[in-house]
Amino acid sequence: MRYQRLLIGLLGLALWSVAQAQTPAATTAVPRVTAVGDLLVAPTRVILDDRTRTAEITLINVGAAKATYRVSFLHQRMSEVGEMKIIEAGQEAADERFADELVRFTPRQVVLEPRLAQTLRVQLRLPEGLADGEYRSHLLFRAVPDAVAPAAPGADQANELAIELRPVYGVSIPLIVRHGATSATVTLSDLALQAPAAADQPSVLTVRLNRSGTASCYGNLVVNLLPVGGGKAVTVGTIGGVAVYTPNATRVVQMPLTAIPAGVTLQGTLQIVYQEKQEQGGAVLAEGTLQVP
Repeated sequence: MRYQRLLIGLLGLALWSVAQAQTPAATTAVPRVTAVGDLLVAPTRVILDDRTRTAEITLINVGAAKATYRVSFLHQRMSEVGEMKIIEAGQEAADERFADELVRFTPRQVVLEPRLAQTLRVQLRLPEGLADGEYRSHLLFRAVPDAVAPAAPGADQANELAIELRPVYGVSIPLIVRHGATSATVTLSDLALQAPAAADQPSVLTVRLNRSGTASCYGNLVVNLLPVGGGKAVTVGTIGGVAVYTPNATRVVQMPLTAIPAGVTLQGTLQIVYQEKQEQGGAVLAEGTLQVP
């Protein structure tokens, strides 16, 4: 019953978000949702370890038509600026570890009626002698286009080549396996503030996240302004879900400061905080300061 209420809540949140075209402010800890086309997926990342060996992923069809989605593994590499690029077979680096051979999931194809949800079950299977560390693959949910019978060519089309382009939507989420003793520490460096390029554009803060250890890190970047002469701190920028995946040692983030209240100028001290999401405990992972102007 509790699980059914959670699905109903997720579906209600998803439909409300689609209708309003915005994300409501969260007042309780609910699973994060990612969406593509008419598919919503929650949670947006899965972590398995020696104690937590199973997980469930909820797929919700918020569209008006039945849809089919095929589920598969994908290997991706993060660039220094956070771009995710597919790793083709044979292009794996020696220090990259993948989780696809450690995890089983079912079903591998899902048919969803409109406004309905289904659960994908994930199970960890650790082989003997597996080296300690973090392993990561991505689960890809790709829409399967409906089969469309080709139209019979007319007399004026018999010698023409007809091409129909149909978009195929897909979304991927990270699936991380941590085995044995794993940990990560993070520091912030190379803080710099770039002035607006035009009067109607925001200032941009550049931050370098430096990761060390055997695990990836994940959290929110929050920028607070401590005004000159004291006063209450003001949040001027936030980016949620910033990750630095193994084996990467650094990631550079450029953050537009778009939340500056009217009448507030960027003068004083910028306090940059990298912290876990509240549902993970909210612990501060790293912080730094920058004097402006």
